[in-house]
Parts: sequence; structure tokens; C-alpha cells
Amino acid sequence: MTHNPVRHKVRSDRPFFLGLGILGSVYIILIAAMLIADLSYMNTSSDDSLWSLFRTTFQSPEIRFAIKLSLISCTISTILSLWVAVPIGYLMSRYRFPGKGFLDSLLDIPIVLPPLVVGLSLLILFATGPGKWFEEQFLALTGSRITYAVPGVILAQFMVACAFAVRTMRATFDEITSRREQVALTLGCSRSQAFWMVSLPEARDGLVVAATLAWARALGEFGPILIFAGATRMKTEVMPTTVFLEMSVGNIEAAVAVSLLMILAAVIVLSMVRLFGSERYIR
Repeated sequence: MTHNPVRHKVRSDRPFFLGLGILGSVYIILIAAMLIADLSYMNTSSDDSLWSLFRTTFQSPEIRFAIKLSLISCTISTILSLWVAVPIGYLMSRYRFPGKGFLDSLLDIPIVLPPLVVGLSLLILFATGPGKWFEEQFLALTGSRITYAVPGVILAQFMVACAFAVRTMRATFDEITSRREQVALTLGCSRSQAFWMVSLPEARDGLVVAATLAWARALGEFGPILIFAGATRMKTEVMPTTVFLEMSVGNIEAAVAVSLLMILAAVIVLSMVRLFGSERYIR
């Protein structure tokens, strides 16, 4: 006696993918609409051409100062972030030690905290206790304060950007097998020689990703800078605070022009991250 197998009719996957596409497209369309709105506003807000508006905006001494300070401060904060992120990422990836879980959570605090809280905490730190003493020594040594000065801008950017660099470097070293490092140790290398000659060269792509992410995060930092360094024209003004200052005086065209420049920088940075394999290092 033979049994005929019951054949179930396979439903089409088209409704499933259609639903995913509709839900996902809402956010994608919103992002694209914001960018188009910025460009459209620049075209319709004045009789001048878009290029003329950009040229007029960036001829402003204040905005040129903000762009220059942003480029310098973001680069310095990125270099500082890498100097910190590489050793922390390596230690967190390679070794187990008491309190590692707590330290791991502590490193995420600048990421999850509201930016204004980071700035306020920095301001309180340097207004009381050891932070106040350090600022006095820094003032005596360099003639510049930290709070409400350029060093404050760099420190505020560093506090947040470094957290992203640390996460990237830890993921980078997690992806790198320790076998070659162990082989180098058996061949007579010290731990430091194995690190500099084996592990660090293998982490070069991750270094580039960490640097680009830290630089981009520093470029977009606003809250901590506003609280800790202020937004003084031609002194502590960077591109995000320029947008805020131009908006506060009703110069919407200049604010949008600077915003578009920041968007262009973000696109370039994201392209570099994709080029060097962000999917391997960012989790």
C-alpha cells in the first residue's frame, strides 16, 4: 500500500519582502529627504546660485576660523584617541583580569551618556579638586586655560571620540589570531616586540577605521564643547557651534551651508570606513 506524500503549497515570499521594503524605506526616504531639503533651501532662499552662496558663506572670517579650528582639533583628538585606544583595545582583547567587566562598562559611559552630561561632568571636574589644580598648572606652563579655551575643545572631542576608537580597536584585535604572536614569542621576541612587529601591523586596517570614526565623531561633537569650552566667536568656535551661532542670529543660509560641508565630510569618512572593512571591526 503506497502513501502519497502531502504536498504543501509554498506561499510566495513577495509580501514578506514587500513589507520589509516598505518599513525600511520610510527611514531611508527620511534621510534622503533631509539632504534634498537642505539643498533645495539653499537654492530657493536667495536669487544667487548655490555656488555663490557657498562662496559668500565661507568668506566669513568667523566661519573660516571655525573650519580651521575644527580640522586642527579633530586631528589632535583623533591622534590622542589612537594613543589610548590601541593599548586599551589590545589589553581588553588579549587578557583576562579582575574587574574586566566593570572596566568594559566604564569605557562605554561616554557613548551612552547624553553629550551635555559629558560636558557638565568635565566642567565640574576642572572646577574642583585635582582638575582645578591641573588647570592651574597647565595655565602656568602654557599661558592658556583648559576650560573655555581651545584645549577644552580638544578634550571635549577626545572624551567621546576615544570611546568609539576603543571599541573599534578591541574588535580589531579580537579578529586577529594570537597564534602568530605566540610563534614570535617562541622565536625569542619579547611581548613588546611581538606586539610592534606582529599584532600592530596586522591591525593597520582597524587603525584606519578607528581613526576615521574618531575624527568624524569629533567633528560632529556639540554638547560637551558648548558646556565645557563655550561657543565664543574666533576663540572656541568649531563647525557644530557655528551652526548654532548662525541659527541664533537668524542666518539660516550660513547654518545650512556649514551643515552641508559637515555632511560632505561625513560621506567621505563613511566611504573610507567602508573601503577598509567596517563590517569586520565595528560591532
